[in-house]
Amino acid sequence: MDWLERAAKLRQWNRGGVRAPHKPLLLLYALGRFQADAADELPYSAVEGDLKRLLAEYGPPRGTTPAYPFHHLVSDGVWEVRTQRGVGSPGTGVRDLRARGAIGRLAPDLQAALRREPSLLGRMARVLLDLHFPASLHQDLCDAVGLELKLAETGDLGSAGRRQRDRRMREMVLTAYEYQCAFCGYDGMIGAVPVGLEAAHVRWWAFEGPDDVDNGLCLCSLHHKLFDKGVLGLDDGHRVQVSQQFVGRSRAAREHVTALAGRPLTGPQPGALPVAARHRSWHTRQVFRGSPRPGSGALSGEPSRTPAR
Repeated sequence: MDWLERAAKLRQWNRGGVRAPHKPLLLLYALGRFQADAADELPYSAVEGDLKRLLAEYGPPRGTTPAYPFHHLVSDGVWEVRTQRGVGSPGTGVRDLRARGAIGRLAPDLQAALRREPSLLGRMARVLLDLHFPASLHQDLCDAVGLELKLAETGDLGSAGRRQRDRRMREMVLTAYEYQCAFCGYDGMIGAVPVGLEAAHVRWWAFEGPDDVDNGLCLCSLHHKLFDKGVLGLDDGHRVQVSQQFVGRSRAAREHVTALAGRPLTGPQPGALPVAARHRSWHTRQVFRGSPRPGSGALSGEPSRTPAR
């Protein structure tokens, strides 16, 4: 069985159509770490928090400890766990995994295959994404695990000097904006997990935009898409701009887009850096379409807390 088959045939608990993406999530996470720095060892105590967040956001509603996939993925031949006593997992007990210093890693044979054939990483990731998650979540998942899928699929694995994304950016930006869309104030959650909120780069990462809070905005999914399409932008006073080229005749288009013209940004919270002028200027020149619609600049909602920089 080759590695793509192994990725496609992970042994999963399956009954009555119930989702069990725990192993795919762990394998995606491990592939992302391997791509970023060829990380060989992933101590359970160090990655437990990351895995909990992945399971909470992308797993099924019922809670599951990350100890479950950390132990059981071994049976699929793509993962290895060892402790101070040698190779072998101590089981699914969280205390045992912590106390015995359990360390997981991609199976040595798989690591060797990834180094021989770098594009294999991207193809394995694509199999996991396609089989277990809808296309609308693929980019969010890649961002969450630090995986550059396009680079992986072309075989550019860990090239010397290549920039790496900072997996912490999303959490830093959402925290700075207190988990609400900077344009409309949307703040939806399922339990304690934000849903439909994303960290948007003002200056795109592909064009030397840094993974810094002052190059980020917390935006809802709709306004993130419109911001990247140039429908929405920012002026020097940290107010929302709406392109005159945008046409929307429905009430929804008016309320959710055109009515934003001139609205002060919501956030960031005091002490967090607002969007830097150099990044705002880049977006205005390179992304925003045409001229902005006139806006009152005094719409209802939270006043801007962000001084111009």
